[in-house]
Amino acid sequence: MSDKRIPVLEIFGPTVQGEGMVIGRKTMFVRTAGCDYRCSWCDSAFTWDGSAKDDIRLMTPDEVLAELRGLGGDAFAHVTLSGGNPALLPQLGGLIDLLHAEGLGVALETQGSRWQDWFLRIDELTLSPKPPSSGMDTDWERLDDIVRRLTEGRRNYSLKVVVFDDADLDYAASVHARYPEATFYVQAGNGNLRETDRDRMLPYLLERYEWLIGRTMADSRLNRVHVLPQLHAWVWGNKKGV
Repeated sequence: MSDKRIPVLEIFGPTVQGEGMVIGRKTMFVRTAGCDYRCSWCDSAFTWDGSAKDDIRLMTPDEVLAELRGLGGDAFAHVTLSGGNPALLPQLGGLIDLLHAEGLGVALETQGSRWQDWFLRIDELTLSPKPPSSGMDTDWERLDDIVRRLTEGRRNYSLKVVVFDDADLDYAASVHARYPEATFYVQAGNGNLRETDRDRMLPYLLERYEWLIGRTMADSRLNRVHVLPQLHAWVWGNKKGV
């Protein structure tokens, strides 16, 4: 197992996974630094904008595991690798293998812009290409290749698109049509990242979720999708580390 160090910004939990294919799952989080995207509405921009550079710790897999155990003891059986974009880090393979050796499940979300061979060892992998509202462009050839490799490797993966408006919903429908065999999720976007009052956040998030449900129910292109809220934002608002 490689002991190449991983740039870690946060380790926290146990908590519930707030989004994607394992929403509601009890999990620990390891958040890595660095991203190749600059999404306009990113809720973890501190992973790439330099504002948290002094918080980055270069940690070996053994050190990450020790901190997970120090925080969660034996009260967890699942770890989510988050970012930023953790797919930028080939050295994560060593941590994934160590977590599996401990009997722990591993989930990861990435936008589908980079391939790593350790994708085939992730238990629940979510590909979340970014819609027009993000300001980012999708590399379809790259995403096609990643989906093909995951399908051939018979890995448990899904696709998810965050939706803020009708243009994003059209993009989601095009992604779903391109990969019709993949389990597919649409998730209501949070465009109110500066709000610090949790009680003000919930009515806003509920309205956005209700809007997305209404649009999806009326759209014949989206008959086989799951419609998700951003669960952790409903409970804790924009608080970090939960």
